Amino acid sequence: MTKGPAKTNTSGRGQRELRVRVKTAKGRKLSSTLWLERQLNDPYVQRARKEGYRGRAAYKILELDDRYGFLKPGARVVDLGCAPGGWCQVAVERVNALGQNPKKPVGTVLGVDLQEVEPISGAEIHQLDFLADDADEKVKTWLGGRADVVMSDMAAAASGHKGTDHLRIIALVEAALAFAFDVLEDGGTFVAKVLAGGAENEMQALLKRNFRKVANVKPPASRSDSSEKFVVAMGFRGREQSGDGAADQDE
Repeated sequence: MTKGPAKTNTSGRGQRELRVRVKTAKGRKLSSTLWLERQLNDPYVQRARKEGYRGRAAYKILELDDRYGFLKPGARVVDLGCAPGGWCQVAVERVNALGQNPKKPVGTVLGVDLQEVEPISGAEIHQLDFLADDADEKVKTWLGGRADVVMSDMAAAASGHKGTDHLRIIALVEAALAFAFDVLEDGGTFVAKVLAGGAENEMQALLKRNFRKVANVKPPASRSDSSEKFVVAMGFRGREQSGDGAADQDE
C-alpha cells in the first residue's frame, strides 16, 4: 500500500545538493538530454519514487487539496485521464477508500482513461473514452450515484506550437467540464489543469456561472517554467440553476 507523503527537510541546512549531469548520447537530442537531467534532479520526482507515487503530479493534487479540502472522507471521486495513476493514489488516501480509518466514512475513487492503467489499491479503474455518448451514465452506474469531485490532469498531445497547444487543452478542459455537469452532485467540485494563454475567458465565465467559488492556482509542485495552472471550482450549482448568477468568490 502506498504511504502518504513523509515530512522532509526543505530548508537545505546541513545538506549538500548534488546535481546529476547527463551527457548527450549519440543519437539523442539535446532537448531529451535536458529533460532527463531535469527529471533526475527534480526533488518531486525523487520524492515520488521514495513515497510510492506514480509520478510527481501526485503532489499537485495533494497541494491543491491541502488548500481547498475537496477530497473528504466518504467522497465519490472521478479522475478523468487517470494514467499513470498518481492522482488516484492521493484520492484513495484522502477519501478513505480503503477504509483504513474506521471512524470515517469510506469513499470511492473511479479512474477512467483511454489506455489500460495498472491496478491501484482502493481505486476502480476503467478503460473508457469519457467523450462517448454513454460515458456519463456508465460512470454514474459504477459510482452508484453522482460524483462529489471530478478532476482532470489531462493534457492534449503537444504540437510544439504554444498557441495551438493552449487551444487544445482548453477544448479538453471544456469537454471535461461538460462531463462534470452530467455527473456532479449539487455542491460538487471540479478540478482541472489548464495552460495560461488568453483563450480561457469563456471557460472561466462558464465556471463562474456554474460554481459558487472558482480559484485559479499554480501549486508549488507545478514547475515554475511551465505555463500550467489549475482551476478549482467548488459548490456546483446544479444543472437547473447553473445558468443563473455568478461565482461568489474568485481568486
